Amino acid sequence: MTNVTDQDRVLIFDTTLRDGEQSPGATMTHNEKLEIAELLDEMGVDIIEAGFPIASEGDFKAVSEIAERSKNSRICGLARANFADIDRCWEAVKRANKNRIHTFIGTSPLHRAIPNLTMDEMADKIHETVSHARNLCENVQWSPMDATRTEWDYLCRVIEIAIKAGATTINIPDTVGYTAPVESADLIKRLIETVPGADEVVFATHCHNDLGMATANSLAAVAGGARQIECTINGLGERAGNTALEEVVMALRTRNDIMPWTTGIDTTKIMHISRRVATVAGFPVQFNKAIVGKNAFAHESGIHQDGMLKNRENFEIMRPEDIGLSGTSLPLGKHSGRAALRDKLETLGYEVGDNQLRDIFVRFKDLADRKKEVFDDDLIALMTLDDADDYLQLVSMKVTCGTGGQAESTVELEMDGKDIIATEHGDGPVDATFKAIRSIYPNKAHLQLYQVHAVTEGTDAQATVSVRLEEDGMIATGQSANTDTVVASAKAYIHALNRLIMRREKAGPGADAREISYKDLT
Repeated sequence: MTNVTDQDRVLIFDTTLRDGEQSPGATMTHNEKLEIAELLDEMGVDIIEAGFPIASEGDFKAVSEIAERSKNSRICGLARANFADIDRCWEAVKRANKNRIHTFIGTSPLHRAIPNLTMDEMADKIHETVSHARNLCENVQWSPMDATRTEWDYLCRVIEIAIKAGATTINIPDTVGYTAPVESADLIKRLIETVPGADEVVFATHCHNDLGMATANSLAAVAGGARQIECTINGLGERAGNTALEEVVMALRTRNDIMPWTTGIDTTKIMHISRRVATVAGFPVQFNKAIVGKNAFAHESGIHQDGMLKNRENFEIMRPEDIGLSGTSLPLGKHSGRAALRDKLETLGYEVGDNQLRDIFVRFKDLADRKKEVFDDDLIALMTLDDADDYLQLVSMKVTCGTGGQAESTVELEMDGKDIIATEHGDGPVDATFKAIRSIYPNKAHLQLYQVHAVTEGTDAQATVSVRLEEDGMIATGQSANTDTVVASAKAYIHALNRLIMRREKAGPGADAREISYKDLT
């Protein structure tokens, strides 16, 4: 699109590292957050909400380092409506080339009751805290949490107060995913028309997917006048998730005939970052997920295949290449060299240094010895971060199975630098293996999810195993891939345990972001 104006341009505000990380079990390590932030920055995200700085020392350090490293994106931190939160947020983001403070308070009747504030008391607090934020930072975003269930007159009143206090962006959150597209468009339109000063700020939309309408609600809000969409990669987020970045971006691009707005996103980087977020968060993308699902560009029906052969536009409204999906999937084998491996990884969107390539090449050769052909999806499964610093690491394991279903598993783990061996019996190899791991590292974690799917086809396919554990209200997920399903299961279980350990450490002296309450609001 040429001659793009402010009215044509929609800002993309990505909150994968803040709201996305609040998905049960989706905690990311420090290095993983830095990596995802760098990918978001490179793909053209306008604003990155890097975290909740006061939530923990780890969150503060991550936001601070992301702010210092950012090249293009505006770096934002979240803060509740109190001076301590806002000061801590500013301390974290102030070194960014472009920064933002995002402060919020719940304005609906249900949320006003949590800090037990009257309408007037809350209005005063909004004025005080937004003014304080604006005195620190010239770019301030304010959100009335649960806006879509807030009384109309009061919503207009507090938005006007926030604008007068210096807010430059007004975000309208559909916190519980309650609204519908026609309401979303009408709400934004009426606010812009009604609230004094509304034409001087950017209106944003933040939608949740509880009723499956997050993308539709966000696009409707843009039609109503919003010029910023808050979203996450793969729709990651609390409960049913947030608006998916890839969905709104590709919808605006594909249907620009009826939605004449543009973004600054390099869509060819979508597939790569989708895969990385799925891996580091431990949340596999469903096969039929829009845009980035494994089946999004697959055609099995004979009629569809015939139509595709004649003209791909018969059944594809987007090109796979537009989202960075390789058009070919030529496999590598055990005789392939490092140059071929590097070239294939670059095609898949991975830029690796010499040291990292050496490590990946060793794993690739090991896999190639067990598989005749190594496909793109096999390589993607190999591209996980080094676990050398994990508290628990699998050293070796041996499993024997009887004809009656009983199995014996001997597992050797390195735990805090020491090798420990345990042997247990169970109802099948996976049960026995998990029992052996629990014998070495006793825990009360409840297995909420155990899921296996093949990365590629054939009896030599890698199995990707996902495990979700819950212990004392904390949830962690783990993933691993291996041609041996039992080995993949053991590694996924250990991965989840390591994330539980990390989560406990994070929630130690400080509080986890999800555990922060309204206690300091009054």
